[in-house]
Amino acid sequence: MKDSTIKNIGNYTFWICFLLGNICLLGSSITKKVDFIIGGYVLLFLASAVNLLIIFGLLIYCLLHRNQLQSCLYASKILCINIPIAILYTVIGIQFNTI
Repeated sequence: MKDSTIKNIGNYTFWICFLLGNICLLGSSITKKVDFIIGGYVLLFLASAVNLLIIFGLLIYCLLHRNQLQSCLYASKILCINIPIAILYTVIGIQFNTI
């Protein structure tokens, strides 16, 4: 794989999960519908699993192809940005549901 392909995997996965999380959070806070809340929790578990699988896949790939180490680590770091964002959105979602 090219360096740009590896970085795009990380970037696209990050942005898709980030945008879907924003849709669920804003949808639940604006409309107060339970569907967005349930969707947010499902997204939390599915996106976590997908992000972990991609990170593990990138790390295995960089072990096999040492010349791609920097690109794989860059993509993995981008994906790890989703962790604190997911925690923050979960706390905000729980706060909205208890009010």
